[in-house]
Amino acid sequence: MEAVIQGVSTKKVTHIVEELCGESVSKSFVSNTMKRLDPEIEAFKSRSLTHSSFRYVYVDAMYIKVRENHHVVSKGVYIAQGVNQKNRREILGFKVSEEESYASWKQFFQELRERGLTQPRLIISDAHSGLKKAIQEIFTGAAWQRCTVHFLRNMIDQMPKKNNSEARKHLKKIFRSNTLQGAKEARQKFEACVQGDSRYEAVLALLDQGFHDGLQYLSEPEDYHFSLRTTNSLERLNREIRRREKVVSIFPNVVSAERLIGAVLMDIQEEWQQMPKPFLQGPVLEEEFPFSTD
Repeated sequence: MEAVIQGVSTKKVTHIVEELCGESVSKSFVSNTMKRLDPEIEAFKSRSLTHSSFRYVYVDAMYIKVRENHHVVSKGVYIAQGVNQKNRREILGFKVSEEESYASWKQFFQELRERGLTQPRLIISDAHSGLKKAIQEIFTGAAWQRCTVHFLRNMIDQMPKKNNSEARKHLKKIFRSNTLQGAKEARQKFEACVQGDSRYEAVLALLDQGFHDGLQYLSEPEDYHFSLRTTNSLERLNREIRRREKVVSIFPNVVSAERLIGAVLMDIQEEWQQMPKPFLQGPVLEEEFPFSTD
C-alpha cells in the first residue's frame, strides 16, 4: 500500500510483489488492498476539530480528472490547513467535489464547522469570488488575507511586457513590507514610477481594489508575516498530490480519488507531527476565541 501512496502505479507494484514473493498478483489485488485504508481515511476526514482552536486557516483548490458516467470530467480537490494553538500545522479537511464555486466552498466550510472548527482570526486564500463569498458568510468576522503571490501575478500579467523592471520592483516591495506605513510608501513609489503611463491603468485599478486585502498579515506578529501573506504552505500538499495523481492520470471514480489523496494527506500530517519545530516561528499567542462553532 505504501508504494501506491508514494506514487508507484498498481502495475509496477504487482511486478515488485512478484519479484519479492515469487507469486503473481493482479492489479485488482493491489487496488483491493488499498481499499483497506478506507476506514482510516474516513476517520481522518471526519474527525472532530474541537481539540484546538485554529487561529490561521489556509484554503485552496486544485483539479484532477475523474471518470464519471462514461466521461472524463474535472473535479475540484478542496483542502484546508490550520495552525493550532501551538503554532503547528494540521490538515483540517479535504473534499473532492465539483469545480470551484460559492456553493462548493460553502458546503466544505459548513462541514468543517460541523466538525467543530472555531472562528479563525485570519483566513488565507486566493481571490476566487465564490470562495470569498463563502468565507464572508460562514466565517463572518474573520479577516481575509489575499494571497500576495496570486495577487502580484495578476497585476504583473496586466503590465507592459517590456521595460517594467522598475515598476515590478516597487510593486513587490508593497507586499513585502512589515508595516502599513512601509507598504504605503512603497505604493507611492510605484504610483510615481508609472504616473502618466496609460498602460498601467489596469494595474493601478487592481492595486487600489486589493491593497488592504493583501496586507491583513500586518496585524499579526512580524515573525509570522512571511508565512501568513501567501498560500505557499499549501503548495507542497498540492505538489505531493499531483505527483501521485500523474501516475494514475485519470481516477476511475471519486471514491478512489479521495482514497489516494486522503492517504497522501495522512502521511504528510504524520510528518508534521514529528517535526521538532513548529510551523510558525515566534511567540505562541494566547487563546482569544471560545471553543464554539456558533
